[in-house]
Amino acid sequence: MRKAERLNDIVHHLRRMHHAITAQTLADAFEVSLRTIYRDIQDLIDSGVPIMGEAGVGYVMDKKYHLPPIMFDADELEAIALGIGMVSNWTDDKFAAKAKSAYLKIQATLPAPLLTELHQISTFSAPSHYKIPWNVEFTELRECIRRKQRVSFCYQDLNNNKTKRTIRPIALISFSPIWLLAGWCELRHEFRNFRLDRISHFAALPSHFTDEKDKCLAAYLKQVNQDEV
Repeated sequence: MRKAERLNDIVHHLRRMHHAITAQTLADAFEVSLRTIYRDIQDLIDSGVPIMGEAGVGYVMDKKYHLPPIMFDADELEAIALGIGMVSNWTDDKFAAKAKSAYLKIQATLPAPLLTELHQISTFSAPSHYKIPWNVEFTELRECIRRKQRVSFCYQDLNNNKTKRTIRPIALISFSPIWLLAGWCELRHEFRNFRLDRISHFAALPSHFTDEKDKCLAAYLKQVNQDEV
């Protein structure tokens, strides 16, 4: 990794952290020596990046610091373009429009050489007739997750049994071509996954919820990881 790229990545790394991070942790993360990290941090401070350090504690950065425009390499651009194409083909029109808007914004910031790379991308996501339709509003459901708003719906399982469910929605998960809604089911009192194509009579409820230790996304992901072991 070139030094300029490493310096940029260190800034992004520090911005993501909600606590001080030691020089040794940074050295391990970027696979360089402690001496290199000390030099890099000093170079960043000398360039005006508001990094503060305390002996025995580590480095923190002022989150109000605005980064310069982000530059991508050719592979990063190809990955972004592929992701945007997949969003366009496998979600809904509203979310696809947001993806295309993001793509245009990225295009507008690229220098000429990278814009040429963008136009030579050869990895694509094409529309597929395997896409399984659903009746629920995909964008509305995303907004319910963001707002922590309970939802209710009728659900038909694989045995064609129908139940009325009220859940705390926490995530949308793609198992192409199937989309799953993950949430805390208030009927079963446990995490459940629901196929979007088996949901009907969907409604966003006026009640909201707050994250609880055993009923949040982190708890769901922990349970999924344990089930996979």
